[in-house]
Amino acid sequence: MIDERAKKTLLSVRGLKKYFPIGGGLVTKAKSFVHAVDGVTLDVMAGETLGLVGESGCGKTTIGRLVLKLLPKTEGEIFFQGEDIYQYSKEQEKNFRTKAQLIFQDSFSSFDSRDTIGKIIGEPLLVHGIASGSELQDRVSQLLLDVGLKPDLYNEYPHTLAAGQKQCIGIARSIALNPDFIVCDEPISALDVSVRAMVLNLLKDLQSSKNLTYMFISHDIRVVRWLSSHIAVMYVGKLCEYAETEEMFAHRLHPYTEALLSAVPIEDPRKRNIKREILLGEVPSPVDPPPGCRFAARCKLANERCFKEDPVLEERKPGHWVACWENFHGESEIS
Repeated sequence: MIDERAKKTLLSVRGLKKYFPIGGGLVTKAKSFVHAVDGVTLDVMAGETLGLVGESGCGKTTIGRLVLKLLPKTEGEIFFQGEDIYQYSKEQEKNFRTKAQLIFQDSFSSFDSRDTIGKIIGEPLLVHGIASGSELQDRVSQLLLDVGLKPDLYNEYPHTLAAGQKQCIGIARSIALNPDFIVCDEPISALDVSVRAMVLNLLKDLQSSKNLTYMFISHDIRVVRWLSSHIAVMYVGKLCEYAETEEMFAHRLHPYTEALLSAVPIEDPRKRNIKREILLGEVPSPVDPPPGCRFAARCKLANERCFKEDPVLEERKPGHWVACWENFHGESEIS
């Protein structure tokens, strides 16, 4: 997608699809498919953050798991550091597991409640034969310090911690192997507002100190703007728009992006009368969707072509990609 910066590209996704079958069995074919991800193409630059934003159920989390090879793809290509992750040898696969990690939305659900915090964080180091014994304890203690926690939590259990501390444990585990790339799957959505700021600042500090690259998945476009260098907007399995963060906020080229920004609460009371885009209608089903633009039924600009032909993701401005048949330009004060 961004050939001129190919040398900086850590992750490249091309035409990625993931369809989940409905019905069928060992000897019968599936009757229909959920088009969770349907032809997504995007790049993630090394050392930067791509914010993946959209409504619940649009396919954001599925993409996160596909690029980590936690789910098998239906179609498309995924390149990590220039190599196709589906062509890895066993040794390359093992190496990839150290370079690419995941922060869960609810880290506590990913813990074994019978394990101590020290064991939870230290397990990746043990599995990959990186540290053991006293060295392992020293590494875990340093990781606890790195995420703002005290080393004396080593022998505690996760159920004794507050929600923000549990998320920090999940972050500590994700950086234990010194990865290059981390998928952050809505890591703050279950946290109180005051704790969210702490976790976001921690992620930003770790990115700076450890040269991390993030794919930050969220439905909150305000958070995505603060943390991300680029934003990709998804709607029902499709990529609607992709651009640098400030460019997208200043010049939206897709009506759905405008609607997402309109939903952001306005803090300045002097702007309370600003006109907002209110979406009507229902989100279409991802099960065997009809041809045409997925957003057409809710778009005020939709024409006959929108209901018949799927718009192609194209570069309208340098570095600014959009999939829309209309020449929409959103430049209102809501940004």
